[in-house]
Amino acid sequence: MTQAEFTYRELLSLTIYRKVLEQPVTAALLALYRAADSHDPEAFCAGWGALCAELADRGQFSSLPSAVAEEVLADENAFVSLLAADRLRVTDRGEALAVPEELIGLARRDLDVLYRAASADAAALLEGLEPAPGVRLPCWGTRPAPTPLDRPWDACVDALRDYHRLHGCGCFTSHRAFLWRDGEMLPVEHPDPIRLSNLKGYEYQRRIAVDNTRAFLDGFEANNMLLYGDRGTGKSSTVKALLNEYADEGLRMIEMPKEFLRQLPNLTGHLASVPMKFIVFIDDLSFTDDDDSFAALKAVLEGGLASRPANVVIYATSNRRHLLKETFSSRQGDEVHSADTVQEAVSLSDRFGISLTFLMPDKQRFLDIVEQIADDRGLRVEKKTLLDAAERWALERGARSPRYARQFIADAQARLGRGETL
Repeated sequence: MTQAEFTYRELLSLTIYRKVLEQPVTAALLALYRAADSHDPEAFCAGWGALCAELADRGQFSSLPSAVAEEVLADENAFVSLLAADRLRVTDRGEALAVPEELIGLARRDLDVLYRAASADAAALLEGLEPAPGVRLPCWGTRPAPTPLDRPWDACVDALRDYHRLHGCGCFTSHRAFLWRDGEMLPVEHPDPIRLSNLKGYEYQRRIAVDNTRAFLDGFEANNMLLYGDRGTGKSSTVKALLNEYADEGLRMIEMPKEFLRQLPNLTGHLASVPMKFIVFIDDLSFTDDDDSFAALKAVLEGGLASRPANVVIYATSNRRHLLKETFSSRQGDEVHSADTVQEAVSLSDRFGISLTFLMPDKQRFLDIVEQIADDRGLRVEKKTLLDAAERWALERGARSPRYARQFIADAQARLGRGETL
């Protein structure tokens, strides 16, 4: 039996990291070993090309071990879930048990197999193939994988524990922001990079938001939070900035559109078993009186049979304080118990433990925000000229808001860069 044939059979017998075989690079590597095992030159060449194409697409052609390592680190299984949680299981007698030795042994064996398969020299695979393909094939690199897999992988359990404590497990190792779309969680490849330091004004509101988020990350009970107020005042930006501020501490965010709110219990149920902290972000939230997703959100916030998981909080933004659209006719209709209608309208917002108000700034506060943003961006222009131009910008748009302040500064930078005057 050749080394390639032996490795192929070992790959087929993976247990803990078995799902890695379904990932693009490792699946292509497995297909290549399968072709070598069957001594099929045509299938071997096709498998070789498929593997090289996967490596090239990922910019990993110089290192097959690195490409496989990325898929190993992103795998979600029982072993890495325990490592990420750093949690203990307790017996009936109250005795604490760490990760079972049997599980560690299986994981080490799988990692050793994957390490040897990914470190195989391209020329060595060709040597054992009979008949030889008879064509010139490209050769990938074998540069070592990055930390924590920069050593024989069966010897890195402690390093893996540190990695998964910090980065979590599964898809949450490589992405911090996600979109929920009809039962599927899609990673956001380029999340908004805004930071708290980029946001001006509303210091009181942001301090409360930060304190609640810090309590959540530190393991204390945290409140769901509603940020409501005027458009363009930085409600959504505040929530996104919290993610960027604390992603390195295990915080992740999933944005859920209002049209999928009925699936919110499904999402929170899935997240309950993931050893990380999650903000479910609902942007621009409001309801009509016949909207059936209203009740679904109420139940998850408070009052449903299934409680909200301790590792999930809900942050929502809205232009409405009470979220449910009300009309005078709804209050003056022919309903016998009209007070119940009013109570229903305010019941949802009351279930957010924290409500933060963002109102449009006055003229002076708006100009202060413009000046602060200009200073951050190093905009060199006479102060009076800058502020007069900012006020004209706001008057043309009929409002003053931090959003308009940022848009004005962007426009001013472009104008000055072209040698124009404000």
